[in-house]
Amino acid sequence: MIPEKLLEILKQDGVVAIATLGQDGPHMVNTWNSYIRISADGRLLIPAGYMHKTEKNIAYNPEVLITLGSSKVQGLHGPGAGFLIKGKAAFITSGPDFDLLKSKFDWLRATLAVTPDSVTQTW
Repeated sequence: MIPEKLLEILKQDGVVAIATLGQDGPHMVNTWNSYIRISADGRLLIPAGYMHKTEKNIAYNPEVLITLGSSKVQGLHGPGAGFLIKGKAAFITSGPDFDLLKSKFDWLRATLAVTPDSVTQTW
């Protein structure tokens, strides 16, 4: 389940970091909070324009770590809230999840779909 606080963060400007681990070691890529959509079943749908190394890593190891936050959302100890999301990811190039994001981001080549195993507020 996606917490309300996380949904609030996704409406704000902010950077998202996505970490993967491939045969060549760890890799990170960024996107924007406001680009992420939540599916009806609670997956994070992230538009991928490039992310070729991320796709290669996920084919090798589907586990991802994602961090995101916003200084504009009240956190645990004052202004600013952030989350760590651990989950499994897959790249989707057709179907409803792809079509949803393609209608919003014409530059999209794939949808990065992340099924969270845990969603933890960190600050």
